[in-house]
Amino acid sequence: MVTLCFISLYAFIEVSVFKQDTKQLLLNVRLDAVIVWQDPELKWNTTVYPYDQVVLPVNKIWTPEFYVTNALVTNMKHASRDLLVFSNGTLKHQVSVTAQVSCEVNLFNYPFAADDCPVAIESWASDDCGTQLELGHMTPIDGSHGDWQTDAVQLLKQGEGRNYIWVSLSIKPSNPFITLLLPSVLILLADVGSFALPLTGGERNSFKVTLVLSFTMFLNILSEQLPGDGQCSPIIRIHFCICLVLLVLSMLVSMILTRVAHDGGLLMCCCFGGSASKTTKNKKVDDENKPDISVVQLNDSEENQTLRKVRHFLDGLDEKEVENERRQKIAHVLDRIFFWIYFICTTGYFIGMLYVMARYTCIVNHFDFWL
Repeated sequence: MVTLCFISLYAFIEVSVFKQDTKQLLLNVRLDAVIVWQDPELKWNTTVYPYDQVVLPVNKIWTPEFYVTNALVTNMKHASRDLLVFSNGTLKHQVSVTAQVSCEVNLFNYPFAADDCPVAIESWASDDCGTQLELGHMTPIDGSHGDWQTDAVQLLKQGEGRNYIWVSLSIKPSNPFITLLLPSVLILLADVGSFALPLTGGERNSFKVTLVLSFTMFLNILSEQLPGDGQCSPIIRIHFCICLVLLVLSMLVSMILTRVAHDGGLLMCCCFGGSASKTTKNKKVDDENKPDISVVQLNDSEENQTLRKVRHFLDGLDEKEVENERRQKIAHVLDRIFFWIYFICTTGYFIGMLYVMARYTCIVNHFDFWL
């Protein structure tokens, strides 16, 4: 009887990424492997037993195992109840390994994110005794699920005989762009277009308040779709914050300019409030002292005085109309200036944000689980 202390295990693996949890940064993979190893105890002489290979039940034969080092959960199952044994002691079997890997994917550029994720594979060995794992060729299969797609799979090594499968992933940006980025762009575009509404009358202010509320509800509804935090926090969170600040700022400026067009502004209305009350009191006194022209016969001097008061009243109306026109003109000039500033800043911000999302690279340490 031969006692083996070290067994060489060869594995030919098909890799399938069937789920990528962006919220919790988890990668779910399935490895379908064909494993080959040597067991001298199962050799036989073909002259005595004239068969080169036989099929034996897997539960009667010792089979090696391998596991994913950086996986939270690993489950290895036999793909068949039988295995193939050759006359020279070589055994061949198929297994399926499912693993949930904690993968720190770079999500800074979300929804244009692309990164690599290592899947470390090891077999049991202790004090130069155990199973030596050697990986053969890799084949990616069915690499597109949900918003993520598998671009490439490579077999690499990193010292001390450690093997890992280097899985390259990327997000298909169509769905996140339509559900996240496009609505924010359209809401800010509608806010820019709201400057075409008249400043007075309240239509513009009502429309801007509706936009702010709509954007807030939009963030609350889609908060569950935003990716989780990691070493590289998604910049799309900052993008939504800046969009909300721009909308609120535009709404407040529009309200202030509406007040300016109405009575000259918040400070001027407080100053004019006292003078307006005095004017009202003086008007009441004049109305009390004014004689009733229906019962009093006017002489020439009283008639001239009445005409003079009518003229002063009409002049006051003209001055008030001129003042209102001046205030509206100032408000419209300020509104036009703010529109161009807001338009230039919004356009520049979107260009800069899209450039950062598409081009900036955040460095992530994918091998911290071996430190």
